[in-house]
Amino acid sequence: MRNLELPGRSVARSLNGMAATSHSLATLTAITVLQDGGNAMDAAVAACAVQGVVEPESTGIGGDCFVLYAPKGGSEIIAFNGSGRAPQAATAQWFVEQGIDKIERFSPHSVTVPGSVDAWEQLLRDHGTRSLGDLLQPAIRFAHEGYAITERVFQDWEGEIEALSHDPATSRMFLPGGAPPPLGSIHRQPELAASLELIAEQGRDAFYRGSIAEDLVAHLRELGGLHTLEDFAAACGEYVDPIKSSYQGYDVVQCPPNGQGVIALLLLNILSGYDLSSMDPMGSARLHLEIEATRLAYRERDAHLADPAQAEVPVEQLLSADYAVELRRSIDMDKASLPPSPAPLAAHADTVYLSVVDKDRNAVSFINSTFSSFGSGITGPKSGVVLQNRGGAFSTDPGHPNSIAPGKRPMHTIIPGMLVKNDRTVMSFGVMGGHYQAAGHARFLTNMLDHGLDVQQAMDLPRIFPPSGEVEVEAESGVPRERLSALEAMGHRFCDPPKPIGGSQAIQIDWEAGTLAGGSDPRKDGCALGY
Repeated sequence: MRNLELPGRSVARSLNGMAATSHSLATLTAITVLQDGGNAMDAAVAACAVQGVVEPESTGIGGDCFVLYAPKGGSEIIAFNGSGRAPQAATAQWFVEQGIDKIERFSPHSVTVPGSVDAWEQLLRDHGTRSLGDLLQPAIRFAHEGYAITERVFQDWEGEIEALSHDPATSRMFLPGGAPPPLGSIHRQPELAASLELIAEQGRDAFYRGSIAEDLVAHLRELGGLHTLEDFAAACGEYVDPIKSSYQGYDVVQCPPNGQGVIALLLLNILSGYDLSSMDPMGSARLHLEIEATRLAYRERDAHLADPAQAEVPVEQLLSADYAVELRRSIDMDKASLPPSPAPLAAHADTVYLSVVDKDRNAVSFINSTFSSFGSGITGPKSGVVLQNRGGAFSTDPGHPNSIAPGKRPMHTIIPGMLVKNDRTVMSFGVMGGHYQAAGHARFLTNMLDHGLDVQQAMDLPRIFPPSGEVEVEAESGVPRERLSALEAMGHRFCDPPKPIGGSQAIQIDWEAGTLAGGSDPRKDGCALGY
């Protein structure tokens, strides 16, 4: 239990339902849906749609999503991959011929066909109780009537003036008067409101086959993109088999590749060979081990992770105990290793993650993202849809597993998580922050399971992260200076992160007590609420 005399957040606790999101308006929306009789999936979609309006830098209908769902809190987890695909004309050879050796963020080639709207409709049809049109109404209201700019949203927005300046449509909507909306001011998105109303009336086809698709494809092609209306019409997410690994007596469940959930499991497998509970949670030994294990796991990610439908991804090998032992041998607990070669991947990503559990203990772990803040910086001039830049994660090397190809899904950073024990789901959780997410899952879980921190304390603890291929390790200001000095003596080098490292939400289910316990990351503007 936290020291109540110090600044901080208490764990949210309730009996019936709970929601935890990165924006208070989204959390309130989810709770309202639950109290009105909707279930956890209904609440999650409604909350995520609201976040696409009030956190436009992080998510929206121009992004992708992944979902884990535990019906009635059981151990049979349902996984859904709502990530988009490259255009059919996007061959690696075409990029070679054009002399493009890296897919830049602000290029139309960084845009894959967004998967969110299709995913929301499928998930509601199969697991919800309300229509998509009904659940979009709160988001439509905020887009029409406006919303107040909150602290973290303002900070992210202020840091993306360049991104918002490349496309006139984006500048018009998100730099009114040539600058980001001031903190506490009201911002409206009438074009997006109209698009959401159209989707509410006509369903997913309004986005993928109607005027919204026409607007987006025309704008992308005007900028040199390869997208067609047929690419949008063919969009379809899919149910996939979840993957899992054991840690400290729990099953940790993740979505399979093309997401990096397998890397979170690999990282936990590496860490399982050490007695973390004997280490100070913020001690130099624990931080050193975290850095070294993360570098090893992300080296494997950058070498192997891709769309398994079009590339061989060695999931079984990556999850094997023997492989973790092999990787563990290269860790020297007394000195830093050299980081692997840089990977050609976009950085500084934003995402929203939310968790909802209802009175029947249906649990949803839901993540939705435009990747970088404001994605590609490209917005449909008529539709108001900000498009993600997931294609920036593709390699243009035809020999790489994650090489761009027609209809292929790129390596994805966003990963929802579930924790299962004794045939019951005991926690729905996730960590935002682009590439940090796999490392964030491991840190959050080890904070709880090895160091005994509660769900909120596990989020509050200061973070470090060695970005893939970088020499310097990002360290938040809360990491004690004396710890960094000790690590520097071991050969590590540190820098300030460009923004707080990640964000997180989680809800625990206490089956014996019949209660829920939720946490929400203070690095964001959200909260956990129950009723």
